[in-house]
Amino acid sequence: MSLTVLITIISLSLLALISSVILYFIAQKFKVFEDPRIDEVQAILPAANCGGCGFAGCRNFAEALVKAETFEGLNCPVGGATVMGSVAKLLGKEAPVVDPMVAVLLCNGSPEFRPRTSKYNGASDCRISHNLYIGETDCSYGCLGLADCVRACAFDAMYMNSETELPVIIDDKCVACGACVKACPRKIIELRKKAKKDRKIYVSCSNCEKGGPARRACKVTCIACGKCVKACEFDAITIENNLAYIDTNKCTFCRKCVTECPTSCIIEVNFPPRKPRIEVQAEVVNDNPNV
Repeated sequence: MSLTVLITIISLSLLALISSVILYFIAQKFKVFEDPRIDEVQAILPAANCGGCGFAGCRNFAEALVKAETFEGLNCPVGGATVMGSVAKLLGKEAPVVDPMVAVLLCNGSPEFRPRTSKYNGASDCRISHNLYIGETDCSYGCLGLADCVRACAFDAMYMNSETELPVIIDDKCVACGACVKACPRKIIELRKKAKKDRKIYVSCSNCEKGGPARRACKVTCIACGKCVKACEFDAITIENNLAYIDTNKCTFCRKCVTECPTSCIIEVNFPPRKPRIEVQAEVVNDNPNV
C-alpha cells in the first residue's frame, strides 16, 4: 500500500471520528426529552383526533395533559368522564366534573314555515352559498341546508331530513366534538348542556331581525315579544338582538315558556305528553224562586 493511500485512509478516519464526536455533543445539546407518560395517556384517549379538545389531535392533547399542573380547562368530549378519570388516575391528578354536552340546531325553518323565494344552482357547500347571497329564503340567518355540518361529523351523529331540509342531530351518537359548530357559516349550531333523559328546551331560531320582517320570512321565528321572559319564574330567558335565549344552567324545564310562545319557536324535546286541559263549566244558579 502506498504512503499516499495510507495517509488518505488515516485522514478520512480521523475526520469521521471528529465529526462523530461533534455530532454527539450537538445531539446532547439539543436533545428533546419526551415524557414516556405521553404514550400511556395517548393509549387511553379514544384516538378520534376530532379536535373537540381544542388541540390538533390526541397526541397533542396527551402532551398537554402530562405537562399541565391541573386538568382545569382540559377535557376530551369524546371519551367523557370515563376517559378523563382514567387519565387522571394514571397521572395522579384530579379530573374536574364536566357536564356532557350535545349539539343543537337553532333553526326550525323547514319549507312549511320558511318558503323558498329563489333557487340556488351553485356548489353544494354552505360556506360558498353563504358568501354569495342570503339563501333560498328571505331569512339570512337560517339553515342553508347544504349539509356542511353533516359532512364534518366524524361520528355519523347527523343526517339531512329530506322533508324539512334541515340537519337532524342524533343525541346518542353526538360526542360534542364541535366539528359541526365550526363547519356552519351561519353559526346556528351550538353545544348545550345535556340534561337527564336527553330533554331539551331551547329557542330554535337565530333570526336577529325585528318581529315584522322576521315573521314574514319564517312563521316559526322569534319575534322578541317577551312573553317567554314574563312566563319564566327563574330568570332563565333573556332577549338580546331581537332574539330570546334560554340558559340551560337556569332552566328547570317547567315548560311554561313553550305554551306562551306565539310563534312556537321554543322547542321541547323528549318530554312526556302534556295532560289535556279539563275545562270545568261553572254552574249557573238562579236565585229567583218565581222562575
